Amino acid sequence: MDAGGFRGLERYLLPSERRVIAVRRHWARLAGPALAALGGLVALMWLDQALPRGLPFARDLLLAGWVVLMARLTWRVLEWREDWFVVTDRRLLMRTGLVTRRVAMMPLIKVTDMSYSRPPAGRVLGYGEIVIESAGQDQALRRIRHLPDPDVLYLEICELLFGPRAPVPGAGQWRG
Repeated sequence: MDAGGFRGLERYLLPSERRVIAVRRHWARLAGPALAALGGLVALMWLDQALPRGLPFARDLLLAGWVVLMARLTWRVLEWREDWFVVTDRRLLMRTGLVTRRVAMMPLIKVTDMSYSRPPAGRVLGYGEIVIESAGQDQALRRIRHLPDPDVLYLEICELLFGPRAPVPGAGQWRG
């Protein structure tokens, strides 16, 4: 699984590492700011018609508020483009940040437990959350939200942790 635009992530990989997965967070992460900007536009248009013409300051203030909402949305989109979850054959990485770049990492050998969940909206839109536990107390990489196709990601990470899946005789057959 690999999303386009892997730009600059190679610098965080060791020469001996093989990239297995590289994905951006799901676009649903942008839903809140996008809905706020859309709602602000609708409110701006409605209030522009409802307010008396003699209040230009109020209109300017409303427009400034909507510009702030659009700036917030633009910032979040730029951040989203830079946020990557990367799995190599040796470790898990999460690169975040537009101005201050942060890279959280966990070696695969330190992973003691892993689970994933999909909220109702995530089942509809195709995203979920993976929770990774390790033997250490202070974990730099524990809960990764808004991951696309968490079912596939979970299985691919499990395969890295436990080795290739071998067919089990009789698997998939119901015996009553």
